[in-house]
Amino acid sequence: MNRTTSTTSHPTGPGPARRAAVRLALHLWRRRRRKITFLLHNAYAIGGTVRTTFNLAAALADDHDVEIVSMSRHRDTPRFDLDPRVRLVPLVDTRPGSPDLDDPAYAQPAEDFPTAEKRHKQYSRLTDLRVRAHLERCDADVIIGTRPGINVYLARFGPRRALRIAQEHLRHDAHGKRLRAELARHYRSMDAVVTMTEADARVYRRRMPLPGVRVVSVPNIVPPVDVPPSDGTSKVIAAAGRLAPGKRFDLLLEAFATVAAKEPDWHLRIYGGGNAKEGLEALIDELGLAGRARLMGPCTPIEAEFAKASLVVSASDAESFGMTLVEAMRCGVPVISTDCPLGPAEIVTDGVDGRLVPVDDAPALADAILDLIADDALRHGMAAAALRSAHRYDPAPITTRYDHLFATLRMTRALRACRRSTR
Repeated sequence: MNRTTSTTSHPTGPGPARRAAVRLALHLWRRRRRKITFLLHNAYAIGGTVRTTFNLAAALADDHDVEIVSMSRHRDTPRFDLDPRVRLVPLVDTRPGSPDLDDPAYAQPAEDFPTAEKRHKQYSRLTDLRVRAHLERCDADVIIGTRPGINVYLARFGPRRALRIAQEHLRHDAHGKRLRAELARHYRSMDAVVTMTEADARVYRRRMPLPGVRVVSVPNIVPPVDVPPSDGTSKVIAAAGRLAPGKRFDLLLEAFATVAAKEPDWHLRIYGGGNAKEGLEALIDELGLAGRARLMGPCTPIEAEFAKASLVVSASDAESFGMTLVEAMRCGVPVISTDCPLGPAEIVTDGVDGRLVPVDDAPALADAILDLIADDALRHGMAAAALRSAHRYDPAPITTRYDHLFATLRMTRALRACRRSTR
């Protein structure tokens, strides 16, 4: 599992004294229920950040009072199930007939949300005002932002008495130069930056110095599934994700064309929606894969479909985490993934619970698929290992890591403030 590391020193002294101090801080933190607030772009939409935030909020609700503040609302209910213990607070209502649509501020562009953030056009001056008002009266002990622009809101308007944490669901290098410069300026006032992988945390520590700010990695929660695991007998390969260039479904189809020529009974199912659909359909026809490779459309939850497969494949150029890999492993399915930055190598143990292949290498991807198709014993062994390995992403160990983080941040706050001021 990813190790939680930091740019900020722990309490000084020998190891036992340091561990005792952390245990005391954790005990003091847990003496009463705390209020934890998440700031989310749109809790009513479909997306990996929405799903993982819902998962973490539900797990933390066992011991804390949790709310999710959604910047906008475009439908009556969320698409994902939300734990009833978690309070959902929408700020700007964009449903037809909403009075917010007639507010003059809704027609004005956002001024506080960074213009370099790709979702800037989805924000308005009304969003700015609503977020600021909510944060100024927020009584939470911990406030967690979940995307760069929202983290800027939190840095600018979040109450200083609360622990303010910037979650990064995208990779550092996925942000443009202008946005990174703005984040570096605002993240200096945060208590912590949390990335999904240790590899990304190292990039932040190296390229965005943040004195007094803990930079740590904590992976997403991927809860156990309600479907029986795959029996590994179907001749189905599955893949899932946005139909977008970075997911490289074109590369997967190219690799599958090689597989299909040698294993005519096997089929490929790709789940997801996106702008690349027409191009992928044309490529399926061009490669002569009609009837063998199918675009299945979006499917939520995806686990029931993964359980019908014997292999799950990801051909991405980059992944900030790799949610579908863990979801497949939860279903007892071995995974084959490109060894892309940053997540897959921290999820998949090559040769044990899956395979890692070079990025942008269709022949290597095809060879890995063919190897597992040809060796039933190897495939079933990897499936069992994948099922065991997925327990790393159970709710309990992840929430424990967050509680340790919260307690340590509270304990070291004065020390970190001093370090920040001296730098």
